[in-house]
Amino acid sequence: MDSDNNSTFISTPLAIVLGSFVIAVAILISGGVIQLQGVKTLGAQASPLPQVGASPLPQAEEPAGPMEVSLDDDPVMGDKNAPLTMVEFSDYECPFCKRYFDQTLPEIKKDYVDSGKLKIVFRDLPLSFHDPMATTEAIAANCAREQGGDSKYFQFHDEMFKRTTSNGDGLDRAEIDKIAADVGLNASNFKTCLDTEKYKDEVSKDLADASNVGADGTPTFFIGKSEAGNKITGTKLVGAQPYSAFKTILDGIK
Repeated sequence: MDSDNNSTFISTPLAIVLGSFVIAVAILISGGVIQLQGVKTLGAQASPLPQVGASPLPQAEEPAGPMEVSLDDDPVMGDKNAPLTMVEFSDYECPFCKRYFDQTLPEIKKDYVDSGKLKIVFRDLPLSFHDPMATTEAIAANCAREQGGDSKYFQFHDEMFKRTTSNGDGLDRAEIDKIAADVGLNASNFKTCLDTEKYKDEVSKDLADASNVGADGTPTFFIGKSEAGNKITGTKLVGAQPYSAFKTILDGIK
């Protein structure tokens, strides 16, 4: 009798703790996107996030839009005169952003970017619970751009996504310096740029613009016709969606 009572006493609190953990993770991770909700206070107490591939690809959500989105002066992948534009708000330490990079971007690039139909504008949205590395990596990519323009930016961007294990500690400073060396950057200039956080204001501008258009998680995309001026009116797509979700929107733009 005593043994059974003790067993019940132990298992009940354990079940409550496990249930709370599952609920916390479910709140943080939804539809292949890491939410920004409560980001100001959540950073120190955020539950550990799963590695890429730990959960299935989400169902494509009904896209919202259209919405006017600034391109700022951010790096462009593809033909700058392409008829379609996609603005991507992303975090180098977000596992779902890495999933998109690994699984979906290659198909989009092959079918739309390389054919001259689409340009992709990359904008930074480092989440506070992935800092300090998420912001450091965003600044580092801009330091690479300073030395070699958009082509060098995306070379650096690609290597960070390939090498990170995500979740806020996927890379460290030594690994970032190694990437800089591997892509042929001047080490001294890169170190000075990163040490002084030269492009921190640029990253902050992206964060502000993301907030203005309701990009409250990563990755978030806006897809639309290229327009005169430094903006597009784009359809919103949220999360590490499958290629088919992007194709549906891109092919539907008239």
